[in-house]
Amino acid sequence: MGSFAIARDDPASADVQALLGQHLAFAHRHSPPEDVHALNAARLGAGSIAFFSARENGDLLGIGALKQLDPSHAELKSMHTAEAARGRGVGRAMLEHLIAVARARGCLRVSLETGSMAAFAPARALYESAGFHVCEPFGEYWAGLNSTCMTLELTPPAQSR
Repeated sequence: MGSFAIARDDPASADVQALLGQHLAFAHRHSPPEDVHALNAARLGAGSIAFFSARENGDLLGIGALKQLDPSHAELKSMHTAEAARGRGVGRAMLEHLIAVARARGCLRVSLETGSMAAFAPARALYESAGFHVCEPFGEYWAGLNSTCMTLELTPPAQSR
């Protein structure tokens, strides 16, 4: 793993906007328009969404967000690693961070939607390696050939005695 830090960030900042543009372009390149569920900066700034970035010496390496669906269920959104930073563990670190945030909030489940096409295979493999499994559509998603919904059940935090 690299020597990068993950922290809350502003999805409207210029470098984040550029990486979000790459994320949205990737989604549109590999998915039909009706199956692109990636969020833009304005939607990532919503009150129910916590937005994070991974940075090294100020340079943006990756992004990810956690959307609170209800008190016990959160959704991963907009995970993307800059092309130059791939293979350094940024995606795994962001995933672990977002899961930890959800757990700290008392969530019992974290879910996500990603593409089912070959271009999304690395993302699905990352999620599977963290314990996510394919599930039925949740929230506003629907069953379709281009989407894969996945979920991870979280164990409740230990109760203090």
